[in-house]
Amino acid sequence: MTLTPEQLRSLYKQESEEGRKSATRSGLRTAVAVYLAYSVTDYLFIGDVAKYTVAGRFIVGILALLLQEVLLYRRAKADVVDIAAAASVLAAYVVWLVTGQMTVYRDAFSYYMVFGAIFMMSVNLFFSFRFPVAVVASATNMLIFIGALSLFVPMLPLHKLIFGAFCISCFIFTAYVNLQLNRERYKVFLNALEANMQQAAAEERGKALLLLSNTDSLTGLENRRAIDERLRDHWNRWQDHDVPFAVLLIDVDHFKHYNDCYGHQEGDQSLIAVAQRLQDVVRAFDAVIGRYGGEEFIVLMRMRNPQGMSEIARAICAAVRELAWPHEHRRDGTSVLTVSVGVSYTRDGIRQVDKVVHEADRALYAAKAAGRDTFVVYNPDELVERDESEDIAATLKIALERQLVSLVYQPIRNVQTGNTDAVEALMRLKMLDGTLVPPDTFIPIAERTGMIVQLGRWAVRTVCRDLLATGMVEVVSVNVSPIEFKMPGFASYVAATLAEFHLVGSRLAFEITEGVELEIDQDVVRCISDLKRLGAQVWLDDFGTGFAGLSWLRLIEFDTVKIDRSFLHDAQTERGRRLLLDIISLLRNRGARILVEGVETNEHQKLMQQYGIHQIQGYYVGRPSPAAHLVRNVL
Repeated sequence: MTLTPEQLRSLYKQESEEGRKSATRSGLRTAVAVYLAYSVTDYLFIGDVAKYTVAGRFIVGILALLLQEVLLYRRAKADVVDIAAAASVLAAYVVWLVTGQMTVYRDAFSYYMVFGAIFMMSVNLFFSFRFPVAVVASATNMLIFIGALSLFVPMLPLHKLIFGAFCISCFIFTAYVNLQLNRERYKVFLNALEANMQQAAAEERGKALLLLSNTDSLTGLENRRAIDERLRDHWNRWQDHDVPFAVLLIDVDHFKHYNDCYGHQEGDQSLIAVAQRLQDVVRAFDAVIGRYGGEEFIVLMRMRNPQGMSEIARAICAAVRELAWPHEHRRDGTSVLTVSVGVSYTRDGIRQVDKVVHEADRALYAAKAAGRDTFVVYNPDELVERDESEDIAATLKIALERQLVSLVYQPIRNVQTGNTDAVEALMRLKMLDGTLVPPDTFIPIAERTGMIVQLGRWAVRTVCRDLLATGMVEVVSVNVSPIEFKMPGFASYVAATLAEFHLVGSRLAFEITEGVELEIDQDVVRCISDLKRLGAQVWLDDFGTGFAGLSWLRLIEFDTVKIDRSFLHDAQTERGRRLLLDIISLLRNRGARILVEGVETNEHQKLMQQYGIHQIQGYYVGRPSPAAHLVRNVL
């Protein structure tokens, strides 16, 4: 915001109003005290009229203080208070001058008169009067002095001329000093104003970034990072004050099939609509909702009674069903979007907060197994049958041996040159019957069972052997689980693999996904530092989706930061475009290479060229494909 000089002057006057009144009040009190103390000089130099001058001093001083207090009590403006104080100083001078010149000690008074310059200097230097008030008051004082000087008969004309010149000099010098002081005060105000505006702007940017780090960019709900903090707060209240709470996990039924049939953009729109409807429902129950990942939402609520959990779960299912969002390609006889809900709650015997979420997850699976579009409250006394996750866990144990796990590669294009700079390795899993399992389903299970360590090392060795050692591509990126970072020896394994195939570390990149919960501890930071020393690249994936991306930007110098696809797709609106540009500006200031995900159209690519983005990735650039297909693409 830019202010005109007139606006700045008006703001300065407004901002300094109370400060000026306070300064004038303190100044007048001190001035009155000094004025009365100078009574001693009256007794020394003009003792015959000292009783009159001293009486005049006390009368003027007391009246000046009373007048000022009345004005302050009536909330008079600072200009009025300053004028009254300046008038009081002039009155004090006149009273002293009139009473003092009645003395018979004419010679003494002829020299004593020069003390009148003190009154003139006080309005210019002692107080913080604005320049017009100070210069008028001091000029009036000077005229009174010169007038009294000219009428004082006993003084020689030469002496009058000398004293008059002295008084005029004092007026000029003190007025100039007052002018400079006022200018300096104004400069100080301008500097303070600029600093405050910069601080306010920085605070706004900080709030925006904080909101960004705690908000899901697609739905506007709280993201997983924010919900995890709330979950810990609920848990602490449960532990410390015995305040129970419930966790509801909500999953949109057949959402993967919806994306396959209608496309990701339509899928995003449906999630936004569902999120808004869910938010309306939970608000009535004084609960909080967040997006927990993909098509999954989580609700946290204080549990006042067991019936409340069923009421909110039933209301959630009904609200989404009544939304009537079309999903005609479902194969279960339902033609609209629905949700399944799993509910769990705190009770005696639960020792970890993760247990509550895990139970809600198991209840969610039970709701899906029951036909979806329903809810299940976790029953701790009920034997839970082996579910799909246990089948996947068993398959993962034999996946490498039976070659049930494989890698596909998605190209990363250089926006400026059009060349393929790198590929991202993506893991795929199939069951023994050939059924494909989505990564967002089997990866969490692999992490929970610890199989992710073997799978991750297999992925590193495979890309080094099949792609990097053969020279098929220049750089391959591999997604890394938090568990791999914390596992001792990961960096050593990478170093040994690079040495085995005679590769430089810079050809291998490791992607940290912001959307997952990754604690910033010494082991993780040390592992990343070891990888960097090997020359390997470290990328931050899905920036803006949650977790602690801003904290990681402070700690780690990422070679590349991948902006989540949702920000590009939101750029079709003005608000979304500004948000995307803000993120790009932030990353450029950090010096990281920028890669934007989700480029699905030619318009997306042109927009990235316009924004000067380094690299892009998405279906428009190339879909994930096996290494054999990648060879044909290169050839």
